Amino acid sequence: MSQHILGVDVGGSGIKGSLVDVQTGALVGSRIRVDTPAPANPSVIAEAFAGLIKKIGYSGPIGCGFPAIVQHGVAKSAANIDKSWIGHNIEEEFSAACGNPVKALNDADAAGLAELTFGQGKDVPGVVLLITIGTGLGTAQFVDGTLVPNTEFGHLYLHGRIAEHYCSNRIREEENLSWKDWASRFSEYLRHLERLLTPDLFILGGGVSKEFKDFGHLLKVNTPVKPAKLLNSAGIVGAAVYAGK
Repeated sequence: MSQHILGVDVGGSGIKGSLVDVQTGALVGSRIRVDTPAPANPSVIAEAFAGLIKKIGYSGPIGCGFPAIVQHGVAKSAANIDKSWIGHNIEEEFSAACGNPVKALNDADAAGLAELTFGQGKDVPGVVLLITIGTGLGTAQFVDGTLVPNTEFGHLYLHGRIAEHYCSNRIREEENLSWKDWASRFSEYLRHLERLLTPDLFILGGGVSKEFKDFGHLLKVNTPVKPAKLLNSAGIVGAAVYAGK
């Protein structure tokens, strides 16, 4: 019998949620979105979060992917949200606001969980690294299918710059890089990760993964590289899987 759990993805511009069949990874019904309010401080975001849950009409455990380092439910950083979240307990804030038990994890970790459970990383032994390529570079590392939470490998340095300031999709667009030039930079980043982590597989997610056919063949790295399967639903699916654990 299928089990439906609500997954929510909190982003800088929108909060998106859907019921997920955690046995298959399929979204159940339509994805509902509300705007992320500004300023994005805890009480205001919690109110918007509760409004989304009410709109969906759900009662039960909720998983939440959040744009921060999340340690035992507490935000330790803040990306695209208000800095007042740092040191704040996400799980307590959201649970109190919506009246349901909420489990929170880093948004890239959520996307990685989805990909390891239902996508390219399923049943892959060893070290798997998912990289979400967008405004920045989010990362999720798995060892034999187990998440190593809160890796921030997008903040490694390359040529004196933070990696995500050197080869993210935002930089590709801002510097008007061709796919060839951007792939050359991104290959450097992957080779750097290769030296540090000796991965068995790289999975590339985020919006740019849809363009894999344009740049995949240009990447110069020894480790296999595959585009993510779950694309934009990964964060929601992974959050639901996390809540169901």
